[in-house]
Amino acid sequence: MVRPYTITRGRTAPERDDFSLITVLTTVQDPRDEHGAPLRPGRRALQPEHRTILAFCRRPSAVAEVAAELNLPVSVTKILLADLVAQGLLLARAPLSVARAAGGADLGLLAAVRDGLRRL
Repeated sequence: MVRPYTITRGRTAPERDDFSLITVLTTVQDPRDEHGAPLRPGRRALQPEHRTILAFCRRPSAVAEVAAELNLPVSVTKILLADLVAQGLLLARAPLSVARAAGGADLGLLAAVRDGLRRL
């Protein structure tokens, strides 16, 4: 077993702390550096956990799902996620912005669910 402080290189908090358990993460399809040159995940030293995250986040996934996939504490997972976001390899979006991009919530459906739950 690898200790969490080894995975995070001794860091105890992510550089950015705007991740919630339901923040949606997606791998960047065509990552580029600040000069527009293509980035490759192997170009910078990535740990096996970083590579697992990139593979898992090919489909949108929540922070909690990633932590469960890695079998690591959420705090450690957030540090690894922040690394990938900072390198431009991963996108993080608040769940509400994802819902809005998809056309918003269907209020009729939500009302039907609410009414159904009340009948129980």
